[in-house]
Amino acid sequence: MKRTATAQRKTKETRIRVRVNLDGEGHSSIKTGIRFLDHMLELFAKHGLFDLEVKASGDLDIDLHHTNEDLGLVLGEAFRSALGEKRGIRRMGASFVPMDETLARVRAVADLSGRPHLSWGWKASAKPSNFRKGAGYDVVDARHFLESFVTRSGVTLHVDVLKAGGDTHHLLESIFKALGRALREAVEIDPRVKGVPSTKGKL
Repeated sequence: MKRTATAQRKTKETRIRVRVNLDGEGHSSIKTGIRFLDHMLELFAKHGLFDLEVKASGDLDIDLHHTNEDLGLVLGEAFRSALGEKRGIRRMGASFVPMDETLARVRAVADLSGRPHLSWGWKASAKPSNFRKGAGYDVVDARHFLESFVTRSGVTLHVDVLKAGGDTHHLLESIFKALGRALREAVEIDPRVKGVPSTKGKL
C-alpha cells in the first residue's frame, strides 16, 4: 500500500499544493518563493527519505508570514493523510544532527494521537538573542512553520538546541535535517507491530 497524499490550500493570501510519499527516496521539487525555506525542505526530504513536491505562491510582497504558516499547515495535513490509520508504524523517532558548531536534537517527534504539541527548548549556552537574521528567514519563522506543521499533522514535536554558535543557517539546517531523520524513523513500518501502536487501539 502506497503511503502518499496530496493536500492543497487556497486563500486570498496563498495558493499551496503539497504531495508527499512517505516511502520515497528523498527526491524533492520545491518552489515556495522563499528560497531559504526551499533549501530547508529539500534537506528535510533528503534526510527523511520522503519524496516531496511543493508548489506555493503567496503575498510575499507583504512578507513571508502567510506563505510560511500556510505551508506548514498543508505539509502537516499531507503527512497526516499519508499515514492513514497508522498501522504498523514505529510511532516515535529521535535524531541528533550536528552542523559545524551547532548541535540540534529532535526527540520524540511522532506521537500521532491527535494531540499536536511543539516544545522548543534551548540550553542556557545557546542564546537565541545571538542569532543574526539571514536570508530573509530566521528562528522565529522556523518555529512558526513547525507550530503550523504539528497543528495539522497531529505530531508531538520536541526541538532541543544543545549548542549554537550564532549562525542562523547552521542552526536551522541542523533542525530540519534532524526533523526529517526523526520522522523517517517514526513513520517506518515495523513488522513486529501488529495494528496500531497504542494500548487504546487507535491513534
